[in-house]
Amino acid sequence: MRFLVVGAGALGGYFGGRLLEAGRDVTFLLRPRRAAQIAKTGLAIQSPFGNLQLPSPPHVMAEDIEAPFDVIVVASKAYDLDSTMDSFAPAVGPGTVILPLLNGMKHIDRLVERFGNERVLGGLCMISATLDDEGRVLHLNDMHGLSYGERAGGRSARVDAIEAQFAGAKFDATASETISQDMWEKWVFIASAAGLTSLMRASIGDIVASGGQDVALAIFDECCAIAAHNGFAPRPAAVERGRKIVTAAGSAMTASMYKDIVRGAPVEADHIIGDLLSRAARAESPVPSVLRTAYVHLKAYEARAALASRGATPT
Repeated sequence: MRFLVVGAGALGGYFGGRLLEAGRDVTFLLRPRRAAQIAKTGLAIQSPFGNLQLPSPPHVMAEDIEAPFDVIVVASKAYDLDSTMDSFAPAVGPGTVILPLLNGMKHIDRLVERFGNERVLGGLCMISATLDDEGRVLHLNDMHGLSYGERAGGRSARVDAIEAQFAGAKFDATASETISQDMWEKWVFIASAAGLTSLMRASIGDIVASGGQDVALAIFDECCAIAAHNGFAPRPAAVERGRKIVTAAGSAMTASMYKDIVRGAPVEADHIIGDLLSRAARAESPVPSVLRTAYVHLKAYEARAALASRGATPT
């Protein structure tokens, strides 16, 4: 089975690197800047589960793709999805399966629209990873899970085939029969944590220390209500876990979206927060919700960043 991993950033680099380590047929689809970096330093992973150095991992540029791949793993940022789809389109053949690892659900709609419903699996990963200034993949916690499955539920021959390929690789792979439910539950948590820590510009522990537990629970419960409105009410264990995390005293946790704001990087405001809001039931109260307030805050950040990129001075 031939895998095309789109990009060798923190997520693609980690999971693709682990598959290569296990002897699987993996090729990275790279952009020129990352290709030059890897040509110089190789693909390096630093992880609590063991470091890995791949001096010359197989890679290809979009214009050089000559044949379809069996599985295309997509781990790009949502705001890059259009150009990402253009780049891997030549690798999509009649039997190709696309496995996206983005958060939320909007990317599923766009992938299905571009490549067809049957080609797109559901997927998610549970890992904290980033690239350092030299392009090394830094694995920052003790989780490295990847779940995948048919969005309609159940099992299939292609999921079984992927499961066989993932077996033995140094990450926790799960072939899920409820992947759509799993994705919604992760979306609820990600949107809650991102909205909360970005809006407050603070860690969970600092928010709790300031007496903000009610705000944390309000945004989490709002996200749960939206999921329920769409037929994916979070299961009791997911609700208990999420409420505990967003109200944990002393927690240093901040969402990756907050970290992006701190370093002045683009954010997935529309994909993670805006799209969730668009799927909510009609609001009865004229008072904006916490999630709506967080979304406006993120859009204001984007507007200010857009002005700065054009050399304008915000007033």
